[in-house]
Amino acid sequence: MEYNIYTLDKHPEMASHFDNLNEAGWPPFMLFDEVAVQYYAQVVEFFPHFQFCIADESGTVLACCNSVPFYWDGTEEGLPAGWDDVFIKSIRDYREGREPNAVSALAIVIHPAARGKGISSIMIQTLKDLVKSQSIKHLFAPVRPSVKSKYPLNPMDQYIKWQNDNGDPFDPWIRTHLRTGAKIIKLAPESMIIKGTVAEWESWTSMKFPESGTYIVPGALVPVAIDVEKNEGRYVEPNVWIQHFL
Repeated sequence: MEYNIYTLDKHPEMASHFDNLNEAGWPPFMLFDEVAVQYYAQVVEFFPHFQFCIADESGTVLACCNSVPFYWDGTEEGLPAGWDDVFIKSIRDYREGREPNAVSALAIVIHPAARGKGISSIMIQTLKDLVKSQSIKHLFAPVRPSVKSKYPLNPMDQYIKWQNDNGDPFDPWIRTHLRTGAKIIKLAPESMIIKGTVAEWESWTSMKFPESGTYIVPGALVPVAIDVEKNEGRYVEPNVWIQHFL
């Protein structure tokens, strides 16, 4: 099957598909990261050429990718702290006129009905081609392992060492990245932070939190900390920095 690629700089009319896919592809609480809520519109405005989606021959949009350019000093320590940090850094670099030499994927979202059909590999390759076309030499991703939410009590540093029966990485999304020649650089233990009131977390999760403590929430990679007295729920998501080679 052939796919058509649409970047937002050339096809701004496709912007609504990104919202639709994000709503369908993520747990509800993931849509309330403060950094994304505050700055997503600026990412689309400043970097429309790094936002793309693919559609099949009938015009059905199957997947989308958000990514941002930033300046990297070439060291492991110089990588942003994670998803939130690279999001903010890309905007700061743009405003300060700093020439980017790297791109970070923010999200690759595949519609649930289109998963398991090899589209994830197509999206990664499309992103790599797009980055190369902009004469940028480095590509990273703070990867959210796709089935880590089934093992929220297992530390990420242990989880990424798990292997399947073939000796490949246990996690399918990490496995897909590494099969394209990428490698794991390091963990991002505080990649994304999502905060909300107890009522908001109950709304996002369809759960009740009658007392303070840590709770396993559907779709969360680690438990969510609920403080009833402070009326706050806090989720700190770990990711895995992966580097692709162009």
